[in-house]
Amino acid sequence: MSNRKLNLFKKRRLRNRNKIKRSTSKRIRMSVHRSSKNIYVQLIDDSIGTTLVSASSRMSVLGKDMKNTKETAKLVGKEIAQRAKKSGISEVYFDRGGFLYHGRVKALADAAREGGLKF
Repeated sequence: MSNRKLNLFKKRRLRNRNKIKRSTSKRIRMSVHRSSKNIYVQLIDDSIGTTLVSASSRMSVLGKDMKNTKETAKLVGKEIAQRAKKSGISEVYFDRGGFLYHGRVKALADAAREGGLKF
């Protein structure tokens, strides 16, 4: 990643995190990380500093032969919504980090909304 792209990523990440910290301190944070091969999502309670629920494209529940596509992100979004319901979590705040809201990140968010999470 070039220095310019990395700087833009860091600026987006800080801008997004600061908005989250200002607006919601009592909601659970849904943090998304997208690598070149996989996508990961965690539900984090910042008041106690622990991860409550997590899901990723590397889970055996989804299958080992999953490619890096929007369909995989949709499956991960549905899985995190199911796990959140089991834990009694219905409202979260979406933290996309420095990633742009399109493609796999958007597919994951839409699937989580369809699964019952509100954000």
